[in-house]
Amino acid sequence: SSHCESLRRQAHVCCLRSLSPSARASLMVWQEESSCKAILGAARWRDGDALRSAAKEGLLHDRDVVLNAVRLNAAVLLHAPKEFQRDREVVLEAVQKNGWALRYASEELLCDRDVVLKAVQQHGKALGYAAEELQADREVVLAAVSQDGAALRHAPEQLRCDREVVLTAVRQDGWLLRFAAAELR
Repeated sequence: SSHCESLRRQAHVCCLRSLSPSARASLMVWQEESSCKAILGAARWRDGDALRSAAKEGLLHDRDVVLNAVRLNAAVLLHAPKEFQRDREVVLEAVQKNGWALRYASEELLCDRDVVLKAVQQHGKALGYAAEELQADREVVLAAVSQDGAALRHAPEQLRCDREVVLTAVRQDGWLLRFAAAELR
């Protein structure tokens, strides 16, 4: 459509220099309306301001556009409508890109074991945003401290007594022993 063509031209002219090579490639291969959304995401969705401006274009509630946006920059989840902060697939895309995006997920998804596990595997300290019950889940905590030993500070006392959990963290940085339970120091 002419709207899609206009967006493509605008993205090409204004943003080509700031695109990564993969985003540039996406820009060059678009052929139809669905590709227009991918180009829009690749070229313009570098930060939350672009997501907020999408409201003017009627794209703010377009799930495909938001998915493309979080694939490029997980932090745009902060500016996404609440419906997408509750959308499991959107949040999974975001936390796999950057585990810190877990902090923008709905309360319900902070209790979703798979979402939290993906987040801490990408960024261990995202454990601090998980629901208490998942902060006490040994497998989740092990995944978190394996990725970043400093995640030990977000583990509950019973897991700070767990020798394997503490050793996993301390092998990365001996100073993390200060977060272990007293009996293991």
